Amino acid sequence: MADLLVKLYELPDERPRLAGLAESGIIIRRAMAYEKFQVVDWVRAHFGTGWAGECDVAFANALISCFIATAAGNIAGFACHDSTMKNFFGPLGVAENFRHQGIGTALLLRCLHGMMAAGYAYGVIGDAEDADFYARTVNAVEIPGSSPGVYRDRLKG
Repeated sequence: MADLLVKLYELPDERPRLAGLAESGIIIRRAMAYEKFQVVDWVRAHFGTGWAGECDVAFANALISCFIATAAGNIAGFACHDSTMKNFFGPLGVAENFRHQGIGTALLLRCLHGMMAAGYAYGVIGDAEDADFYARTVNAVEIPGSSPGVYRDRLKG
């Protein structure tokens, strides 16, 4: 899978989506340091050690670069940036029972807006599994010759 490029200065407005989710009890926000172990453990349980490692790194950034979706005090999803590489978005995951409610899109937008606020003009979505989703949502375009990109020589297991 190829990497994708996103113009962060042309992102859709995230506020209506965040407000709509909040009305239904789902809050999208930056994770807090005291939540690190809960969030990383949740990511490991739902998505494996690779994504948990990336999530862990997001908590080490000067401004935590992990965003979470919560519902009634429980984690419903997460998204990170600046984990595997600087200026990279991902990973992003939503619990199965919360999918198809717009949470993934809201996490994507919240995270990309966070990257823009941090000073990036463009964002890279590495090894994007669902390029169509990113193209529809944030006008992401494929970076020619970017596969396998930085994710070469992965460990097995």
